[in-house]
Amino acid sequence: MTNDDMTLRGMPGQSSGMQQLDSTAGLREANDDGAPQSQTQLQSQSQTQQQTQQSPQQQQAQQQAQAVKCPNCGATNDAGSLYCASCGQVLRRQTCPNCGAELDGDADFCESCHHYISTNTCSFCGAHLSEQDAFCPECGSPRGGIVCPTCHTLNEFSLCKQCGRALTEEAAQLVRELQMQPEYQELAAAAKELDELQMQLPFESEEDVKTARKCDELRQRVLRLLAQDAGVVNVVIPPVGEERMSKEEHAARKAELMERISNLLESMPVPANPKPAQVRNYAMAQKPQGLRLAWLCNYKHAMHSSPCGCAKPQLGGKWVVLGHGSKQEIKDDK
Repeated sequence: MTNDDMTLRGMPGQSSGMQQLDSTAGLREANDDGAPQSQTQLQSQSQTQQQTQQSPQQQQAQQQAQAVKCPNCGATNDAGSLYCASCGQVLRRQTCPNCGAELDGDADFCESCHHYISTNTCSFCGAHLSEQDAFCPECGSPRGGIVCPTCHTLNEFSLCKQCGRALTEEAAQLVRELQMQPEYQELAAAAKELDELQMQLPFESEEDVKTARKCDELRQRVLRLLAQDAGVVNVVIPPVGEERMSKEEHAARKAELMERISNLLESMPVPANPKPAQVRNYAMAQKPQGLRLAWLCNYKHAMHSSPCGCAKPQLGGKWVVLGHGSKQEIKDDK
């Protein structure tokens, strides 16, 4: 046999080897960047081809194997489900990286140690963050938080949880828009009146009324004498201002204002939004100054000083009036 014959016929086993090389070369050519694929990539492609070739019965069996069983009612749920479709029980848990407390899988805030724990979502606007982002690519806010220039509180959200100041331009714009609404203006006026009312001292008894009357008569006499000494002929004594109320009148007016404020807050619900950051921003922006409120969340029906202390404000909630000296328990965010 000549060398040419051996070349044409090939050596034993050479044909299968050439076919394997051709298959590998074809897979290499399929790579987008033209670089040779690793063994792991080849195996991944092979598994994808096998899954594509699966029958509907096999795919259904695989989905059933990946399904999550509810620990509460035993219902079967899809693999990516967070809550049971039958009873609403939480199916997936996570651990707080700061204190180790157990949290729901979609919670972005730990109510135990009061820290924002989501690493891939901006706490100020809700945009996506990558591990390399020190600043949000959407709003430009720093990942570590912003110190309020008014009260010097470190905040992880767009409005200061201590004094309510807007810390980002987007939050400031939202505050301006809400302040233009008639409901907000009426709410702010009622809040101011309630704040002034709570600073007044009501008459506790008839003796207090007599004492106040004598003090006012003395005030008018002194002012009249001073005006006459200055050459004023027709002396007009200005009134004290808003007259003091009795204890009963004061309590009734306070209750009336608080009910009015509660009704206004009910008429200004926070719009539903799947992004917790957006819910926190809107709720904080609509809170008027000088009014002691608490955020009653739908997540655990707990009282927070603001939605900034709730782990899942996207589930909704509402502001409730506490009033001056209220002793209602608040699960505060420190």
